[in-house]
Amino acid sequence: MIEQLFGSKTRVKLLHLFYENPNRSFYVREITRKIDEQINSVRRELANLLSIGIITSDSSNNKVYYEVNQKYAYFVPLQEIFGGRKPRKATKAAAKDLPGEEVTEPIKQVDEPADLKQLGNVEIACLLGQFTRDETSGIDVLIVGSVNQNALQKYITELEEQEGKELRYTHFSLEDFRYRLQIKDRFMSNVLLSKKQVLVDKPGLLA
Repeated sequence: MIEQLFGSKTRVKLLHLFYENPNRSFYVREITRKIDEQINSVRRELANLLSIGIITSDSSNNKVYYEVNQKYAYFVPLQEIFGGRKPRKATKAAAKDLPGEEVTEPIKQVDEPADLKQLGNVEIACLLGQFTRDETSGIDVLIVGSVNQNALQKYITELEEQEGKELRYTHFSLEDFRYRLQIKDRFMSNVLLSKKQVLVDKPGLLA
């Protein structure tokens, strides 16, 4: 149904990849590996999405990276379809061309990913650094909450295998995280300033 509506299986897979990872950048071969499609088909659909304005691109380290364009007029409704998030009303930027749409706050991630639930009580989780090509924080994965350390190590190892690179991660209890925020710890300030993909934020401290 969705494939018929949006034109091709590859395009639908790309839309899922970008809208499920709104602050992440991907290069072509990484994309082909993640969605398991032929590189020529991927290149063709990336060109289509670029021409429409749904995604943007830029070059770094001799690679062209692509990511979803969050300023695109229909970013919010498309994210509701492809991003795996509960529907919310459109932001002012996304609603300007949608007559009658009430303007409220932007979409936020509200469902904790299943793989994180296996760690224990995860209050906050986000991907930074290598995932978003922003080294402000100096780390790639942040986990906050009461978690099983063996399960956390397994999660990081599996994520490294999935991404094909070594990852830097940090874990805090929620109490320690709140305290560091309160004293304006430099590391925490860098985390807040950095570009990140928030997987879960139950207390709303990253907003």
